[in-house]
Amino acid sequence: MHKTTLEQWALLQKVVERGSFAKAAEETHRSQSSVSYNLALLQERLGVALLMQEGRRAVLTPAGELLLNQVKPLLKAFEWVETHAATLRNGMRTRLDLVVDSIFPRARLFAILRQFRQRYPQTRIRLTEVLETASSELPIYAQADVLILTRRQDMTGRGEWLMNIDFVAVAHRDHPLCAAGQVSETQLAAWPQIRIAESDDGQGPATQASWTFSTIDAAVEAVQYQVGYGWLPEERIQPLLESGVLQRLPLSHGARRATPLHLIVKKDLAPLDEQVGMLLHLFKNER
Repeated sequence: MHKTTLEQWALLQKVVERGSFAKAAEETHRSQSSVSYNLALLQERLGVALLMQEGRRAVLTPAGELLLNQVKPLLKAFEWVETHAATLRNGMRTRLDLVVDSIFPRARLFAILRQFRQRYPQTRIRLTEVLETASSELPIYAQADVLILTRRQDMTGRGEWLMNIDFVAVAHRDHPLCAAGQVSETQLAAWPQIRIAESDDGQGPATQASWTFSTIDAAVEAVQYQVGYGWLPEERIQPLLESGVLQRLPLSHGARRATPLHLIVKKDLAPLDEQVGMLLHLFKNER
């Protein structure tokens, strides 16, 4: 059996935070004698002095500071377990499955997840990023509670337009295409195109070679290293455009493309639970 209890350590932490036995007793709804007894028992069983008086304040001894710092993670973990139990008791979900197209702006996504975490610390979000070309037969789609996808028509669920993602035709500033006053379709076809897809599906223009990458980051790097030109999400490459490393191609037509993203909710989530409702609200309102 353990010689000490988490309750005793929690009382020690409260005394140190409040500076006195009386204030700790008041906050924990105990008598001052109960607090004093538990801390005396704690020190007796450890055989180490944990507290000392500094004027009117109770402060930790060096040994007390060392030991309490080692125990604090346990106290925090135990508090999390109790809060998690309350969440289960109240019927609130403990996990939410979210599928997001990888072109969704990262800064906006992380801001949403941070706000959600602040409101529901006991609900874990399992986030999966996908590409537009990913097969709709993947299990993650069936398991997802909320999806942010470009394809609305082949997903079962209630959905609505959320936003457009702008893609721009770009190349490295030293690429020959950037030197032209205006780039025609014929000139463009002479250079490799960088494409973002799960695999080479043969859907690229037949008149030009193309390089297929399975992540946006890899495609951006390929354009940076002059492997070819590409249509890339403008938001994702904004710093490279501002620094001049990448430049928009002076195309006569089609230099900018808009891809819609839809906010989709699993069809059988009716009525919506509190956490899903809040996540939808954050996606619609976070800018």
